[in-house]
Amino acid sequence: MVFEADGQVGGISKTVNYRGNRMDLGGHRFFSKSDWVMRWWQDILPVAADLTDSTTPLRTTYQGQSKEFMPGIHASASSDAVMLVRRRLSRIFYRRRFFDYPLKLSASTLRSMGAAETFKIGLSYGRARMARIRPEKSLEDFLINRFGYRLYRTFFKDYTEKVWGVPCSGISAEWGVQRIRGLSITKALAHAVTTPFRSSGTAQKRTETSLIERFLYPTFGPGQMWEEVARRIAQLGGHIHLNHRVVGVERDDFRITAIRVRDEGTGLVRLAPCDHLISTMPVRDLTGFLDAADEDVARIARNLPYRDFMTVGLLVRRMVGTGQHAAPGNGMPPDNWIYIQEPDVKIGRLQVFNNWSPAMVADPNTIWLGLEYFCTEGDELWAMNDSGFIEFAAGELEKIGLIHRRDVVGGTLVRVHKAYPAYFGSYGELGRVRKFLDQFSNLYPVGRNGMHRYNNQDHSMLAAKLAVDSILDHGKGKERMWDVNTEDDYHEATK
Repeated sequence: MVFEADGQVGGISKTVNYRGNRMDLGGHRFFSKSDWVMRWWQDILPVAADLTDSTTPLRTTYQGQSKEFMPGIHASASSDAVMLVRRRLSRIFYRRRFFDYPLKLSASTLRSMGAAETFKIGLSYGRARMARIRPEKSLEDFLINRFGYRLYRTFFKDYTEKVWGVPCSGISAEWGVQRIRGLSITKALAHAVTTPFRSSGTAQKRTETSLIERFLYPTFGPGQMWEEVARRIAQLGGHIHLNHRVVGVERDDFRITAIRVRDEGTGLVRLAPCDHLISTMPVRDLTGFLDAADEDVARIARNLPYRDFMTVGLLVRRMVGTGQHAAPGNGMPPDNWIYIQEPDVKIGRLQVFNNWSPAMVADPNTIWLGLEYFCTEGDELWAMNDSGFIEFAAGELEKIGLIHRRDVVGGTLVRVHKAYPAYFGSYGELGRVRKFLDQFSNLYPVGRNGMHRYNNQDHSMLAAKLAVDSILDHGKGKERMWDVNTEDDYHEATK
């Protein structure tokens, strides 16, 4: 039995529909280094045969072993219940210019940055790679060691602090370990040199995630995957209760016996007995419900920080200032998303939903954009009303020269609570909370909020799989959930 506080399944991986235009709340590339995850996705939504070069198998590679699969549609699936093969392009927008992401030592970079500044960045990077003497106590240390101070200051510092709302010097280096450990300028250069000689397969196991160039994507966005999963669960007799929020947990010593669930529609609270509890609720809430006797554990959990998230869906007729690679006529850039590094605006990232899937847009003559903002519930951004915030966001995009306000057709706003578990504050003491939770024999915290870990979609799936494996094996191997996104085999790089 599943209880979901939201009115639709998918969590942060849901798809929001605005007048037939669909929003992806994070830019979810369907790629994993896990063969199991890749197979599982394709079992739910097969790869569309008519949208790929179907005469050539797609190749997946894992731990030196290559596997191939042919695209094809299950007989029971509708023509739209498929995965598309999409090419990845993301760039950085800085100084009102576009830069490759990951950064490349290319003619366009030299033109945009200038030869003198590029040379200085190269010297700074070389010194960092030769010296590498900074103890890695913070994310700032981590980034400078790998990229040099000048590149860190130019392309990492301002954006990262926009995301988290605190200085990089106050963020744990563990965030870098989990999100961007494998990426380096050296690898980016090597990738640029060797790309023409590589297979164009989808699951490129030996490629760091920030360098992956092709991925799978559901026709109608990531939520389509989880809506199909929910449909199959219901078909098999399972029950998913939407708009039902857990408001309490019953325990007998260190065993969960039941949860209290409130129907958000009626306000009624009922008791649901449980043999096992797989929890995706925030660690802060779960620990509070369990009433930890150790006041330090309760304090650490209460003070675990989060960043909230707001996305403005903006429908426009055309864009401007998008460069020579933009679509003729309406100026749409070719990117899936664009990192906005400009310090004079609050926007952090810009998605172009047309380039994720054409089916995400109701009218192909319009451009459907997602303007992403990182904030904290209750702050100046969060406090704006919806219409005011949409107007503010459109103004920011006009300010940096990417649209004219007169070309805006409409917009909507989506707020996401606790989208990003943060790696500062009491996070450094999270191990004590985990130790407390591990005492409950039938409790399995999973997911971003459940583990207070900035996991990608596939990391959360792997942790949930290991939880189920442990349940089936009478509790054995429970600790393996916490290895996901720390071991090299699970590792992903930042989006």
